[in-house]
Parts: sequence; C-alpha cells; structure tokens
Amino acid sequence: MSLEVLGRMGRCAFLSCLLLFTPLALQAQVTNEDDDLDDDEIVVTDQEGNEDVIEFPEAMTYDLDSLLNLYMAKTYLDDMDCNMRDVNPTYSREEYIDRLSRMPCVMEMAYNEVVQKFIDRYSGRLRHSISYMLGASNFYMPIFEEALELYQLPLELKYLPIIESALNPKAVSRVGATGLWQFMLATGKQYGLQVNSLLDERRDPVKSSRAAARYLSDLYKVFGDWNLVIAAYNCGPENINKAIHRAQAAHKDSVFNAKDYWMIYPYLPKETRGYVPAFIAANYMMTYYSQHNICPMTTRLPAKTDTVVVNRNVHLQQVAEVVGLNIDLLRSLNPQYRRDIVPGASQPSPIRLPQTEVGKFIDMEDSVYNYKASELLTNRLEVEVNDDVPTYYHKSKRYVRGKKGRYYKRGKIGRRHRSKVGRRSYSASKKRKSTRRRSRRRR
Repeated sequence: MSLEVLGRMGRCAFLSCLLLFTPLALQAQVTNEDDDLDDDEIVVTDQEGNEDVIEFPEAMTYDLDSLLNLYMAKTYLDDMDCNMRDVNPTYSREEYIDRLSRMPCVMEMAYNEVVQKFIDRYSGRLRHSISYMLGASNFYMPIFEEALELYQLPLELKYLPIIESALNPKAVSRVGATGLWQFMLATGKQYGLQVNSLLDERRDPVKSSRAAARYLSDLYKVFGDWNLVIAAYNCGPENINKAIHRAQAAHKDSVFNAKDYWMIYPYLPKETRGYVPAFIAANYMMTYYSQHNICPMTTRLPAKTDTVVVNRNVHLQQVAEVVGLNIDLLRSLNPQYRRDIVPGASQPSPIRLPQTEVGKFIDMEDSVYNYKASELLTNRLEVEVNDDVPTYYHKSKRYVRGKKGRYYKRGKIGRRHRSKVGRRSYSASKKRKSTRRRSRRRR
C-alpha cells in the first residue's frame, strides 16, 4: 500500500470545530488535581480506600514539543483554529457508560473507575496532545485500517499505536521497542521485519502495520478475547498465561472466569494493568473529543507518493540534491533507513518519493548514483595493503625487521645470542628437575 490513500481522505473530521459550545452548566475549567503525581503514573482508589498506582503508557508521556518537531507535523499540521474554549466539561458516570456503549466496536469497551482516570488524564492534562493525535491520525489511520481489514480484525485496533508510539514512526521505548507499533527486535523478526545496521522495517508504517495485524490475529487465536490480546501485545503472552494460572490458583473454590482481563487484573504486570484502560480511553477520546472541547489540529494532507526500486546502494542526500527534494521530507517518507543509506546492493529496496518527482528520479538515476558517491558511501570495495618495511617502537626501544620476518633490536645482536644461551640453560635446568621428580616417584 502507498500513501496515495491520504490524498483521497476527506476533511470532515475538522467540521467538529464548528459544533456549538457545550452548555456552560456542564463546563468546568481543566483541573490539575493530579499535578502532584508523576506524568507516568495514575492512582486509583478502590472501595476500601486502598490505592493502586498504575503506570501510564510511555508514549503518552512524550513531550508534545518534540512531537510537533517531526517533519510531518511541522509541514502539514497547524495550530488549532476553532472557537472552542479550552475547558474540560464534566459528565456523569452514566453519560460515560452510555457513550462507550454506543461506540461501533466489536471489542468490549467497558467502563470502570480505572478507565475514568485515563479519560480524565487525556481530556485534562493531555488535551493538547490529543489535539495533535487527531491531526496526525489523518496520515496513518488509512494505513492501519487497510492492514487490519486485510486480516479481518476489529478496526478499533487502529488506535493502538496512539498509546504505543504517539504516532511517531521513529519512537523507541526504554526497552528498545521501535516504530509506530513498538515491535521488540525478536518479535519484529519473527513477523518478517528486517533489522540490520542500515535498515529497520519496524519503522516502516506499511510493513509494520501488516506485521502487527498478523501478530494480533495470532494472539486472538490463543486467547479468544480482545482485551487479553492487547494486554498480551503489551507484556507478552507468557505473562498473560502466568496471570491466568495465578488467578485460577487463588480462586480454586469459586466460579471464576480466568479468561477475563478484569478478573486477572491484580496478577498482571504493573504496566499492563493500565494498558487496556488506556486503550479504551483512547478510543473514547478519538470518538468524543468534541464533547470535551478538544479541537483537532488542522491537517493539510501531503501530496501523493509512489516508490522506485533501486538495486544499488544510494544515500538519501544523493537523491535530495540531484532531484531537488528536502532531505527531511525524504527521511519522513523513508523512516526505515537508519543512516540515510538505502541498501539496494543487498536486495532491491524501495525509495518513497512524491509522485511528481518519480519521473525525474528515473531520468536522472545515473546522476543520482554518481553524485558525491565517494563522500557519502564511504565503504570501499577494494583496498591495497601497505607492504613497506615498518619500524616499531616499544618502550622507547627501536626494533627492525630482519631476515625470515624476525624482529631485532638495532645493534643488540650479541644480547639476542646471549638470550638464546640463557633459554637453553633454563630448558636444561627444567629438564633436570623433571627427571628428579620422576625418580622419586619410582622409589
């Protein structure tokens, strides 16, 4: 799939900026009641007053300014341009339950206090990040939807990369998970994503989306429950199986459904206990953002793109300067190339270009390959070995190479001879000692 579909997308999502204000009786200023907490934590209090600290998804703690510095954001997203007030309305518990129940989803979108905490965080402190996600989603949602449709998966899974990577194709987590779908190295390779010094297909939006759809499909065959599937996507199927067994062991004498995410919740890793609630809250916010006075960033869709396949190594800077393109644009369209080098000599490799520039690249292909090749592609194909007779220095003493490849101290041949005599006498002494030891054993 190419990014051509982006050109066919409508702009109806931005009509929400024209919606009427929420009645003032329902409005309340955005509160900072959790300002004393870390950005990556949420505290939930149960009915007995016990507090549970839940880890917030790492991607949702990314600095918004750094996300806005991505090329696609700087070039194609504008600041909010609508008349909505920057206030967060409050609603009743029944209203949230009703909205979640009316979302067109196959997956269960249940309400509880944990989900409410995440909705509050998204609609409060992170409301401007949600505005960014709404704008950036126009670039990537068609890609996600096509991959999910290919494997007949629920389309609401398209919001998983929001909490995985904040829609940053070059995102890298603390543990090394990479790309929009945050694949670990081993899992990515298991699903056909190549990773080497020059190439990381975990960053490729199209290939990683298809690999993620395959992985989610395989997880569903194992667990048969979508909440367990996305929990397993976060912490691995082994940890979900451990939690199921621990929950079953703790409830031997009762009727207990261990294949229910909310039933095994206490036995899950700390970070996973917040993962499903964060996903449900993300689906809620991407659907009901206008009810919380959040306005999407205005999106100017990029031009249509197409690919050319090269069979030789080429540097993106060669393409940029010969064809006349912005190097940051090329990097944004080809995030899988880690060092700006397209390894076409290893295997035929695609370069994504604006559709209007594809013909120009084909016409100037030889010029692209030859432009500053010795500077930008520095690995030599063949080298000569210097066979001059060297002079070596060691502890301020000079050694020279003599016949038969041996090295001697200059002017110290006599000492060399004496050292040979010394070595012979040492060997003879060692031999005598060995003989005496053998004779003692005989006795």
